[in-house]
Amino acid sequence: MHPFLQKVAHHPEAIFIHHTRIEEKLPMHSHDKHQMAYVEGGVAFLNTAKNSYFFPARHFIWIPAGLEHHVTSRTSVKMAHNFFFPRHLFPENHRLQRGGIFPVTNLLKEMIYHTKEWKGDIVAEDQSEYEFLIALRNIVLEVTKNPLPLVLPTTKNERLRPVLIYIHQNIEQALSLEKVAEEFGYSSRTLSRLFQKIIETSFLQYVKLSRMIKSMELLLQTDLSVSEIAYSTGYGSLSAFSYAFHQILSRSPNEFRKQTL
Repeated sequence: MHPFLQKVAHHPEAIFIHHTRIEEKLPMHSHDKHQMAYVEGGVAFLNTAKNSYFFPARHFIWIPAGLEHHVTSRTSVKMAHNFFFPRHLFPENHRLQRGGIFPVTNLLKEMIYHTKEWKGDIVAEDQSEYEFLIALRNIVLEVTKNPLPLVLPTTKNERLRPVLIYIHQNIEQALSLEKVAEEFGYSSRTLSRLFQKIIETSFLQYVKLSRMIKSMELLLQTDLSVSEIAYSTGYGSLSAFSYAFHQILSRSPNEFRKQTL
């Protein structure tokens, strides 16, 4: 077991805290505690065997106990705040048992920052710190009513994975099913079936989600205008981009940028 994971597991009843400027380069792994991760000043992805979860600024990722995963970032991270909670502190039937990406409210952000000097195991005997973390848990249970609706399927399938990589590398292009199928020597029907069979989503939906995730990255990490982002993620017009963005995230690109930053 990785030395860091040994520390997390050392005291089963403790809430383990880890704040770091250096991202832990862990391979695919799991642990027997739930993990809450808030990445400050960067854009990160949670990768599981089947999906890739994008979590932007002002959002935290919830990783349920036992889920195999690893976290990657495409940008430099100012600080990663991690809380590992014993299973018994959360209801077995709560939606958190499925994991997800959730908004960090101003209150939750201040509570996370309040713990920045804490590290390692916090147990019930550490009364004031432990009670504070239980209060933080209660806030987490409340904010998880509004998950971020962006989950991108992934696969190691040798036939489909190169196609997914091609889509990401050419996201600014007009990516039609026919064009991409021809690029890889498939018929449109065969490629469509591959998407449905292997990642259980359509080609068009995969491209749409990929464009959304790329646009969110650009909104948070660059000073590009919304129009520039629309065209650089493959949309033919600002109105088409704004409509698609609002359809998935229930707010405009400008609202997302303003609220998140």
